[in-house]
Amino acid sequence: MTVSFKFDSLQYLDTDGAVVFEPLPEWANDAAILIPLYRTMVETRAFDAKAVALQRTGQLGTYASSLGQEAIGVATASVMTADDVLLPTYREYGAQFWRGTTMAEILLYWGGDERGSDYAGPRGDFPISVPIATHACHAVGVAYAMKLRQQPHAAVCFVGDGATSKGDFYEAINAAGVWRLPVVFVVTNNQWAISVPVSKQTAAETLAHKSVAAGIAGRRVDGNDCLAMKQAATEAIDNARNGRGPTLLEALTYRMSDHTTADDASRYRSAEEVDAHRLQDPIDRLRRYMESRGLWADAEEQELHDATAQRVEQQVKVYLDTPAPAPQTMFDHLYATLPRAFDAQRQAVIEEK
Repeated sequence: MTVSFKFDSLQYLDTDGAVVFEPLPEWANDAAILIPLYRTMVETRAFDAKAVALQRTGQLGTYASSLGQEAIGVATASVMTADDVLLPTYREYGAQFWRGTTMAEILLYWGGDERGSDYAGPRGDFPISVPIATHACHAVGVAYAMKLRQQPHAAVCFVGDGATSKGDFYEAINAAGVWRLPVVFVVTNNQWAISVPVSKQTAAETLAHKSVAAGIAGRRVDGNDCLAMKQAATEAIDNARNGRGPTLLEALTYRMSDHTTADDASRYRSAEEVDAHRLQDPIDRLRRYMESRGLWADAEEQELHDATAQRVEQQVKVYLDTPAPAPQTMFDHLYATLPRAFDAQRQAVIEEK
């Protein structure tokens, strides 16, 4: 016996920014809402290009690009409040910038400086998780605490498509379903887990289908459509905050970059495939939509790019001018209070200088 479940994908705009599904959300014509979304996406991309350049010139460690995925993080974060908790992976710069993390802090992190995780933004947000899916279990813990304290907040956990193949992910969504926790799992399906395509990761028809076994809500959304992403996140986070349980959002996009600057994606995918997905660019799509509604013009575009370039350079200067941490500080970020057993080791590092 075969049981079938259907998950439609929410999409408002096509690749040219034309409306393909109505009615649009009420806020979809509000410049005060759309322009900050667009600005943050543009700033995120400019930062991303600069970070790659810094790595290529030996001024930054290995870096994971967010090229082409800006709408997912920015749109989702725009729905969150300061009391919600963000649990990011290593491509959610847009979400982090929206919530107050600085570009310099992200650069410090990828430069190997633990102070980069001491965010200026909401202090409850988690640091970047490089291990795959482990933080999904942390999100369950955060959401359980919110429920226990009867707080009307939500935990928002980003994972990639590869993370949905990990045991940690299944344990997390199962626990979230059993306890009806206020958590949203945003699965950024960029089609590739390093060099492994989704088709070789799972036999599931979609990643949203994985919500069924956990007994939680599941939904697919065009992750390159900022309007659709914001609306889907709004509904999912509202459900979490108001006791209606967790949601798994599968956000469809494409990883336009190498997996990290240590990868060469040309070894496992063709240039033609990448070029085809370039037409779905989320920034171009939102700009064309705003232009068609008279909410954006060329003069504003140039002003934004000039201001963004200046802002990025200023933040890079902060990063480059930050003195390197002393070697013994490696002990300072492990525990709130360093156990006495490490005192001698720390002192030995200091004396070796």
